[in-house]
Order: sequence, then C-alpha cells, then structure tokens
Amino acid sequence: MTDTLVPATERAAELAVASPEPKRLFIKTYGCQMNVYDSERMADVLRPLGYATTDAPEGADFVILNTCHIREKAAEKVYSELGKLKLMKQDKAASGGGAMTIAVAGCVAQAEGEEIMRRQPAVDLVVGPQAYHQLPELLTRTARARGERIGADFAPNAKFDAMPEVRGVNGPTAFLTVQEGCDKFCTFCVVPYTRGAEWSRPAADILAEARGLAAQGVRELTLLGQNVNAYDGPGPDGEVWSLAQLTTALATVPGIDRIRYTTSHPNDMADDLIAAHAHNPALMPYLHLPVQSGSDRILRLMNRKHGRAKYIELIVRIREARPDMAISGDFIVGFPGETDRDFEDTMDLVRQVQYASAFSFMYSPRPGTPASTMAAPVPAEVALKRLHALQALLLEQQAAFNATQAGRTLDVLFEKKGRHGRQAIGRSPYLQSVHVEDADHLIGQIVPVQIASGEQNSLTGRLLQQKAA
Repeated sequence: MTDTLVPATERAAELAVASPEPKRLFIKTYGCQMNVYDSERMADVLRPLGYATTDAPEGADFVILNTCHIREKAAEKVYSELGKLKLMKQDKAASGGGAMTIAVAGCVAQAEGEEIMRRQPAVDLVVGPQAYHQLPELLTRTARARGERIGADFAPNAKFDAMPEVRGVNGPTAFLTVQEGCDKFCTFCVVPYTRGAEWSRPAADILAEARGLAAQGVRELTLLGQNVNAYDGPGPDGEVWSLAQLTTALATVPGIDRIRYTTSHPNDMADDLIAAHAHNPALMPYLHLPVQSGSDRILRLMNRKHGRAKYIELIVRIREARPDMAISGDFIVGFPGETDRDFEDTMDLVRQVQYASAFSFMYSPRPGTPASTMAAPVPAEVALKRLHALQALLLEQQAAFNATQAGRTLDVLFEKKGRHGRQAIGRSPYLQSVHVEDADHLIGQIVPVQIASGEQNSLTGRLLQQKAA
C-alpha cells in the first residue's frame, strides 16, 4: 500500500463495502452564518464516504469543531471542548466502539493550526476554511495512520470546485456563499488573516447551486460573504458581475422568490445595488450594514475608511430607493482610545438611523491585530456601562419597529412548526420571526398574514383567507 491519495469516489466505494451502516458525523458550529454554510458543505462532502449527521458527539465516528476566531476567548473555548472530546475518544476506543476522529476546522484552525496539534494530541485533523474539500483525502490518510494532517492553504476556487453539486437542505431557506475573504484590514479584525483576500465565485456556479436548491424546495436564499457586496465574480457573458447583477439573475431562477445578503461594507454599497432594491422585488427590504462606531476618530483608528457622514448619507439614499427598508448594524464599544464624546457620537448616530435590529459587542483584543497593541485601553467597567446603554437604545428601537407592524398584512414565508399545537413560525420580509396559529400545513409557502402585535423579538399574526403563494 502506498501513501498516494485515494480519490474520494474510490474511497467511498471501499467504505460502502466495508461499512454498510452509516458512520456518525457530529459537527459543532461556532460563530457566523458562513460557518453554518461551511458546516453544511462539510456534511455534503462527507456523505459519499458513508457519514450521516448525528445530534451529539458521544459515540460519533467523526467530530468536527467548525470554529470562529471573532468572539472573545474563541480559542480557549475550543481547547475546553477538545478536552471533553479527548475523554469521549478514549471511552469509545476502550469500550470497543472503534475510533473517533477529531477535526478542528474554521478560523481558529487557520490561525492556530500547529499550536492546536501541539496542545491537544487527540486532534487528528486541522482544516482551514479553504480546505474542506480535502476532508475525504485527509480522512483517508488519517484512517491509515499516516500522511498530512494540516490542510489550511488558501485556495477558495479549488474548495468550491470540489464540493458536491447537490446540497442537502432542510426547509425553504438556505445560505449560499458567493464571496469569501476580506481586503479591508479593520484593525480589530482577524478575518483577512484567517480567510484570505477577497474572492468571488463565478456567477454560473452560483446560479447552478441556486437552481439545485430551488429544486429541493428552497424559496429564499441568503447570499453570504465576508464582504458580500464587494462581489465581482465572472459572469456567464465573460464580464465581471456586481452583486446587483447577480441578484437580478438569481431572481429569474424558478422557485426562488426571496433574496437576502450579508454581511455588507458601507464602502461597497454601489449605486446599482441601491437601485436594485427599488427595482428587484425579490430583494427583501432588510439590510445588514455594519458601521461599528459613530465617531469619526474611532472609525479612523478602526481603519474603516468611511465616516459617519458617508454612512448616514448611504442610509438616506437606500431609504429613498426603498422607503420601508429595515436597517441592521454592528457596533463595537470600548475600542482603545474611545472617550465619552466618541461614545455619544455613536449614540447620536443610532438615534438618527433608527435601527430595526443590531448586534453590539464590547471590544476585546485579537492577538496579531493592530488594535491589540493600541494605547489607551478603555477600562472594562466603563466599556460595559457603555454597552448596556447602547443595547438599551437598540432594543428600544427594535421593539418600536416591531410594534409598527401591528395591523399590517405581510407576506410570511413559513419555515417550521412552532412549539404549540398547529402553530407555525415564518419570516417577514424584514426578517422578523412571525408566529401564527393553525398554519403548520403551510410550511414552505409564502402566505399573507395580518399582524396582530409586535413584541420585542417577534411578531404574532393570523392567517387571511387568500390563497397561499
């Protein structure tokens, strides 16, 4: 036997003969929606090898931690989880249940690959975000107890080319990655170092994946990218397409009725994309457009390359194109050097914009980023007080936006059953959860719903008598 890589299809045939029962695959996903998408694709690429997903790591044959490096103490949480998995791995082997293969994937894997292998020998594989397509080969090598265990090189085109054309989906909504990487180099962020440079998938590949998803009953697509509105992939006509052109083409795919995209950068909000929100009815009136701070001084320290005036002007132009647009955002408080005046500038911007929803965090340093060595750190107690004040204002705005929906009739895409009786839960055009009684037979359909009330985090409504879409 040589150490030459066995093609995935041949190895799948070997495993199918040797292991008629499906092997159990457990994937724990941390962080962003792109990681959710990547986890789905890892399950897809492993399915031909006989792996079926399971809901718990105990007794699993293959465990993958798909990690995120954005949140505080991300690596420490991974190492803590690996300690537990090490014991499960030992118990499985001791009980005669066979081997458990443990892999660490995602951004922590990219940033700390060799260190992970050194600190936790129970880990068999470390796979960066652009190497998931290598899992069959890496798994085969590990099963033979030889060969490479690190697969973290940047090669996004190879990753997507090697993925199965048919994806497994569950429900009428799906994520679809169209762009990866980041060239912005915000001083607080590790993404450019863990995901690489900005890269856009060919439009033809995206459209083919969308058609496959529609054939499985998907009605709504959320296009993903670290800077999704920087999309500039090659179009079928040989010209470079913008995100606006891509969404226009996706809207023609039979069965796809709704399109969203996240996460956007203010500097990439092009004129044609703003105009598309006025002319493309498939584009939902919800836009996640992070600003991070309302202070020009802090934005410069963050290397955001946009000021508060440009951001507010963008919001005005977007709402002129689509008056009912719901705006979401991201905020960081307590960034190094942030003063009371800087924080008040953020609060003032929030009052001007009026957010429908938002995410806010207290700054925590990421090793290797420029901000981690900046002077004038904000005391934790001061940053926490500011965070609470900001979150109170954002929650007040969210509740107010939800309350304005009462009495309106909104088209709701029902996604799943609710907790009570025949209740069903869907999404409004503004991404709000909508709870409706006696609607569980409408899952997968878009139905007009009269909104009875808007709560802090959701809406309640009742069915009208119109025929479902």
